[in-house]
Amino acid sequence: MNLILFGPPGAGKGTQAEKLVNHFDLPHLSTGNIFRANIKNETPLGKKVKSILDSGELVPDETVVELVADELDNEKYDEGVIFDGFPRTVGQAEALDQYLEENDKKVDAFVTLDVPEEELINRILSRDEGRTDDTPEKVKTRLEVYRNETEPVLNYYKKQGLVEEINGVGDVDEIFERIKKAVS
Repeated sequence: MNLILFGPPGAGKGTQAEKLVNHFDLPHLSTGNIFRANIKNETPLGKKVKSILDSGELVPDETVVELVADELDNEKYDEGVIFDGFPRTVGQAEALDQYLEENDKKVDAFVTLDVPEEELINRILSRDEGRTDDTPEKVKTRLEVYRNETEPVLNYYKKQGLVEEINGVGDVDEIFERIKKAVS
């Protein structure tokens, strides 16, 4: 199963992805984790990504798609994958669909976590990731970028009839049960 876990920053994608990975025994592909590893290891890509993220912008599609396609070539993804934080633009979604089609695969489910903006801001500011963009102003910028550049991905997959909208507010386990019910 190829599942996309979608939602704005702070919606709980990473938390739910971990639970889905364990439940479905599928690998987790998080562009955020790939970026953070590159930033931590100060690779050329990491330095480039850090400066982009520090400004509150999104990493260019070509860079992200290249990174993800390279990762997906690993045989551990042969039985499926849980995407977290990808695709973030319609261009990335189209590139993903093309990659999967070329490999006789497809997106099986698209789960979006719905969380009110005030709750998102509170969650982001209360978590301790040490991100330089976790300030009220930068969080609002990230949410605005999400609405303008990322939310259209939702409509892209709605047209394909793949979207499952999940209430992302509540206990972590309650939200997980909603997701499991939606994708089973």
